[in-house]
Amino acid sequence: MKLLRIELPFKLYIDAACSQGLGAALHQRQIVDGEPREGVICYISRQLKDSEARYGAIQTECLCLVWALEKLHYYLEGAVFEVYTDCTALKSLLNMKTTNRHMLRWKIAIQEYRGNMTIIYKEGKSHTNADGLSRWPLDNVKSNPAYDPEVAAKIPIHFMEIDRKKNFRFSEWAPESGTLDSGNTD
Repeated sequence: MKLLRIELPFKLYIDAACSQGLGAALHQRQIVDGEPREGVICYISRQLKDSEARYGAIQTECLCLVWALEKLHYYLEGAVFEVYTDCTALKSLLNMKTTNRHMLRWKIAIQEYRGNMTIIYKEGKSHTNADGLSRWPLDNVKSNPAYDPEVAAKIPIHFMEIDRKKNFRFSEWAPESGTLDSGNTD
């Protein structure tokens, strides 16, 4: 797992396993020892609810995108990022004409990310990180912050900033209080 670098773009890998669960992995490409490497910022997953288990494949993938954006909002708000999915229909979600009430609601929900988000198709067999999370999701219990709406707003965000003098500062931002707790390291 890597510390968040707020100045770098993100990669969000999402996948939905019909009648099983939703999974997402937030990654970021960082320079480590002079070489670019992609590292994990966080993983989230949850089981599908009974009503969601009846959705079709495209609806379930759309649900996964909206759920991941909602749960990772504090990471992605205002950031440039790419979404990787094994569902080609998601690429056209923003331009899709539909009367399906779920799809319309989800289309509206992702509008705020429109200018900063690029959706990229990635073949299913090479989409293993989010695929594993969706096939073996965490239980829908209060201790799973990716499921419980009351806990979701309390997930602290850990990130690292580097100033011009190459000094590192590790910070934690607690969304529920809106406070930034930071400490310098030597």
